[in-house]
Amino acid sequence: MKYHKTLHKQKGISLSGLLVWSVILILISILGFRVLPSYIEYTSIKKNLNAVAEEASKQDSDINHIRQSFGKRAQIDNIKSISAQDIKITREKGRVVLSASYTSKIPLVSNVALVIDFEAISE
Repeated sequence: MKYHKTLHKQKGISLSGLLVWSVILILISILGFRVLPSYIEYTSIKKNLNAVAEEASKQDSDINHIRQSFGKRAQIDNIKSISAQDIKITREKGRVVLSASYTSKIPLVSNVALVIDFEAISE
């Protein structure tokens, strides 16, 4: 009788439960490792757009100079998703605003891919 009560108090995870949760965590990790480079590139694009816009606002640069400046920064940071020609340049309230929108397609398994739309705007 005493042995029966201790069995009811024992709690834990079974081997099959452990395997199921392990597979779920591994799949989430793989997805994260595939998506992370796209977000790192997005933050790099946004950082460069902000830097070029700030520089252009101070110097009152023309469009070609702005594109060249972004192109040089993009080459240094190894940005491949957009080029300097993809940047939209506008002037708002005396300051330069740069924006770029692009789509990143991340292959997952076989013919399944994850498509993410990014839009970066300088502040």
